[in-house]
Formats: sequence, structure tokens, C-alpha cells
Amino acid sequence: MQIYIHVAFCERKCNYCAFNSKVGNSDERSAYVDAVIAEINRRGNFEQVETIYMGGGTPTTLTLTEIDRIICAVRKNFKVNADAEITIEANPGTVDEKYLRGLKSIGFNRLSLGVQSFDDRLLKIIGRIHDSRTAVDTLAIAIKIFDNVSLDLMYGLPTQTLADVRRDINQVKISGVNHVSVYGLEIEEGTKFFSMNRVGKLNLPDENVCADMYDCITKTLPAIGYRRYEVSNFAAMGFESKHNCGYWTGKIYYGFGAGAHSFTGKMRTSNVRDVVTYIERMKTGGEVSTIEEIMTREAAMEEFCFLGLRLVDGISAETFAQKFGTDIFKVFGAVIEKNRRLNLLKVDGDKIFLTERGMSLGNEVFADFLL
Repeated sequence: MQIYIHVAFCERKCNYCAFNSKVGNSDERSAYVDAVIAEINRRGNFEQVETIYMGGGTPTTLTLTEIDRIICAVRKNFKVNADAEITIEANPGTVDEKYLRGLKSIGFNRLSLGVQSFDDRLLKIIGRIHDSRTAVDTLAIAIKIFDNVSLDLMYGLPTQTLADVRRDINQVKISGVNHVSVYGLEIEEGTKFFSMNRVGKLNLPDENVCADMYDCITKTLPAIGYRRYEVSNFAAMGFESKHNCGYWTGKIYYGFGAGAHSFTGKMRTSNVRDVVTYIERMKTGGEVSTIEEIMTREAAMEEFCFLGLRLVDGISAETFAQKFGTDIFKVFGAVIEKNRRLNLLKVDGDKIFLTERGMSLGNEVFADFLL
């Protein structure tokens, strides 16, 4: 079982961000921590926990004491494996060496830094609070303290060029991190970029340039030691994200905090998104979660395929048969054959996986697996 803890605060909302986060003051953050702990206490059942992931937002807007209280609540209410992967997301503009050492002492053994770019011009355009020097310095400190450090990179940003992407990848190589997550910019409703784009004030690279950026990233990162193990994720051998792999392979997870999702294997639930409402309901003993989906057998088969196919190693026909009591080719044979002919899927013995071309057109393939 896995645990996700959502910290719904940032120092400043980035121009592209549609995540459930807000700028809050210290009193609101303190009340939120109390609410998250109350939710953990309410739902704790002493199950075995393989991974913990604290994301956001920016978890490092909280004090070390507040973070420690949350992790202590998890350990009090669940059985956390001795070798559990315990990750926290951080922004380079919110941490220093003392703070990072504090995170390590609390029990975090994996750090994910939201770098996005090493270019000051691009960082300013997207609204990040840090500059490239801060990112480089924070990474250097983090690698001294943590054995497992990941960073996020973005491409397709306004005014970004292929040369900019190449410089970012070169900086990744120099940094010595263990893991890289890569995201293409998506213009989502409710963001500053959405409003700017609607009135023609966002200078985005065209589709061909974005395709070149994607090709550059997916070819260069493996060449410098980061094996691609999922559509958007690359890692040195042995440093794949256990927590995220759990999502893609259908493991049970509990989500705590405003807007967090949970999956029991039979049912998917989500917490109320609004921070004030979440805090108030936890104070008064109210319900914060609602059922999003009761998993049918058909839905479970769909998810097994389109989530598992995100992984480079793909899915196993034998595992499908064991899980659902039927042959995957009886259920999805036409879909698999269609995508195989289009050179988007490959079948090799027991394994079914995306081709290199399929990786770039993954969403089209995944949609085909909806029954």
C-alpha cells in the first residue's frame, strides 16, 4: 500500500500551474497541517506501507516541525516498511542546507526538485520563484545529503528553443541526479497562460519544434545514463520511482489532504479541493471524501492496460489472465493488432509494450483500450 500527502500551498502560483494549490499564510498552513493529521488519524488502519510521497503545491512551504508532525502521524497509524521509499517535493527557492538536512532527519530518503529549466529567462516567463544559480546550488547540496535525487524538466515553454533544451540536458548531466521527470507544457484552463494564450499573448514554439525537443530529450537522456522506464520518466539503474510505478501497476493508495485521491482496488475517491472547506470539515468531524468511481471488471481491465502501457516494459498477458481469468487477446485483440500494424505497439512473447513511436503517441493508444 502507498500513501500520498498533498500540501496545497505555494509561495507563488506559477503561470502554467493548474494543480490544487494556493498562496496561504502561516496560520492557514498550520490549520491545514492539523486537518491532514486529523484525517490520517481518522483513516489509519495499521496497514503495511511501501512508499510515502509528499507533494503539492510545494510541501517545503511548511516548517520542518509541521512536516515532522505529519510523518509522525503516518508512522503512528500505519506500519511503514523499514525500506520504504519516502519522497518529498521541493522548490529550489524554498530550501537551504539546514532545511534539507532536517528533511533527511525526519526520514525522507528521496527528494524531487521542481527545477523545470536552468534558463533564467524561461524561469521568469513561467513564474518560478528561483533562478538557475539557486537550482544548481540546491542540487549540489541535495546530492550531498540524499542518495536519491530527482528533478523535473519542462519543454514546449513560451519562447523556448531546441538549443535551450540541449543546454538544460547538459546541466542535468553535470548535476549528477539519479532521476529525471520530463513534462511538455499543457495550457490548462484557470491558469495565467490560458488567459494569455486566448488573447494571443503567449509565444509558444510550434508543433514541429516541440517534436524536435521531445526527440532530443528522449534520445539524449538515455545516452547520458538515464534509462527511460516510463513515458515521461528516466532514471539511473535502480532509481526508478517506486511510488509512481505503484500507480501505473494498480497498487492501492491512500491520499490525504485537500484534493487528494485514494484507490482501494475496488473504488476511487477524492477529497474536497477547497482548502478552507477541507479544514473546516475536518475540524467539525465532517466528511471530506466522495466516491468518484466504483471499479467494474471492465474498468479494471482498461486501467491494467492503459496505465501499465505507460511503462517501457509494458504489460504481461500472463498477469492479465491471472488477474481477470481471461485472455487479453480475447478482450483487446483487435485493439492490440490495430496498434501493432500502426507500429505503436509491439508484442514479444508474453509482453505487450509501446514502440518508440507509440511512446510519443501514447494518449492515442491508451484511448483505444477504453471498452
